[in-house]
Amino acid sequence: MSMDVTFLGTGAAYPSPTRGASAVVLRCEGECWLFDCGEGTQTQLMKSQLKAGRITKIFITHLHGDHFFGLPGLLCTISLQSGSAVTRQPIEIYGPVGLRDFIWRTMELSHTELVFPYVVHELVPTIDQCPTEELKEFPHVDEADNSPKEGQGRTILLDSEENSYHLVDDEQFVVKAFRLFHRIPSFGFSVVEKKRPGKLNAQKLKDLGVPPGPAYGKLKNGISVVLENGVTISPQDVLKKPIIGRKICILGDCSGVVGDGGVKLCFDADLLIHEATLDDSQMDKAKEHGHSTPQMAARFAKRCCAKRLVLTHFSQRYKPIALAREGETDGTAELKKQAESVLGLQEVTLAEDFMVIGIPIKK
Repeated sequence: MSMDVTFLGTGAAYPSPTRGASAVVLRCEGECWLFDCGEGTQTQLMKSQLKAGRITKIFITHLHGDHFFGLPGLLCTISLQSGSAVTRQPIEIYGPVGLRDFIWRTMELSHTELVFPYVVHELVPTIDQCPTEELKEFPHVDEADNSPKEGQGRTILLDSEENSYHLVDDEQFVVKAFRLFHRIPSFGFSVVEKKRPGKLNAQKLKDLGVPPGPAYGKLKNGISVVLENGVTISPQDVLKKPIIGRKICILGDCSGVVGDGGVKLCFDADLLIHEATLDDSQMDKAKEHGHSTPQMAARFAKRCCAKRLVLTHFSQRYKPIALAREGETDGTAELKKQAESVLGLQEVTLAEDFMVIGIPIKK
């Protein structure tokens, strides 16, 4: 099963000619999940190899404009491109409390009627996810307002035992959210692919006298078979070890995690995507504004034993490597060095717009 991540926007605060606002797409077998949707995301999608119509789930890390102002426009464009007769499952949208009201009011004020349904599931933050003075700005939801096209989404509370939020649990994936500290409540998301059955052991099948054919398929699917001689063959008799699923973790803006949920969910991640808005010389300023530096991101990756760290959400002052001139100090090359100084020999990747990172199947 192919799986990759495409960065549509890697800049902080606003879109620029060199970096779009925050947006990342996880693609698996053609289905796309969008993480954050900053202004201009739909334009970035059109420039990429992705198709907006393949988006089935959207996850918003927090309610700062550079992470979700592109959402109403994207939904409208998907609707316009879908035609009048559409029979598709609702687009599932996950994000902090207030997101449902924002989308509904935007659609209402613009007299927009989407041709497909959507469902907004809201995560309820805790009071320790942002500075005390920002608590008064927690958005509220007017339960009386419901869009005709919106199904009744869930209100998701923190699971205090696991210190996480349970979002998705289907045949292929488990998705959970964890708390981050920022100027307003922010979240990170952990996407874990479920284990797949191991390959059939051809030699054992032969030794046990299992004839090729339907029996192979049953055993592969975890169903025991009875041979003509009356012997029962169980799947565990002929299957190799299960294949461990891949794990991708995407963090929103933050200067740190709240509780131990983030470390647990990101532990041994195949790909950890973490913001690094400012360089280490401005660490105090970064923390003051609820952001991270390369060393801060690398320390978290090291703590989680992440296999690969990708930095993103750079201040627009840091030019992509391809545009930086020799000797300039405002390129991203220095950010890479700062993160790698924490991780030693482990290479750090700097995200650029339209970069695609494949996530190979574990063996």
